[in-house]
Amino acid sequence: MAAGQKVIRVLTADDHSLLRKGIRALVGAESDMQVIAEASTGREAIEEFRAHRPDVALMDLQMPGMNGIEAIIAIRGECPEARIIVLSTYSGDVQVVRALKAGARAYLLKGNVNKELVATIRAVHGGQKRIPPEIAAELAQHTGEDELTEREMDVLRLIAAGNANKEIAVQLGLAEDTVKRHVTNILSKLRANDRTHAVTIGLKRGIIDL
Repeated sequence: MAAGQKVIRVLTADDHSLLRKGIRALVGAESDMQVIAEASTGREAIEEFRAHRPDVALMDLQMPGMNGIEAIIAIRGECPEARIIVLSTYSGDVQVVRALKAGARAYLLKGNVNKELVATIRAVHGGQKRIPPEIAAELAQHTGEDELTEREMDVLRLIAAGNANKEIAVQLGLAEDTVKRHVTNILSKLRANDRTHAVTIGLKRGIIDL
């Protein structure tokens, strides 16, 4: 590290201790960065960010209790200049859009951490944004498409759980005909052939998770 160069202080939030250990090793091998705090839940991430004010935070999306998106929103609410990189196994465009809207500066697939994490940390610390080409292509593919409404997402989750229209109607307090209209809209918006296909697309794109 050059004389006078500041160390990039990194917080890592992920519920898998092995991944945190791997990130600590990767970051620790660099002379200009250091992991200064770890968290295993979204709430811990907020507390650790508040306590340490890292230069860059690495955030998993799927954590117990409060998820990564909620944690990003909370952190950015307290610290609008927070620089956050999402690390995720999900390449679905909807998850990416949610993360970016919440305020993430970069989105990195966990499978690419070994190759790209260090460069991404430096880029985000330097004020850049980073989205891998394969994810950018996925985003471009769905630009301009109608998004599912909150109610349609509720219906799709219940379809994924194996419920028939009548059961969905009872659980959501809707008329069965209303549920049928929602299902028709879901199939149309997702360009799905049937209910099973719609669930497959919903999971792949990160619209729902199980």
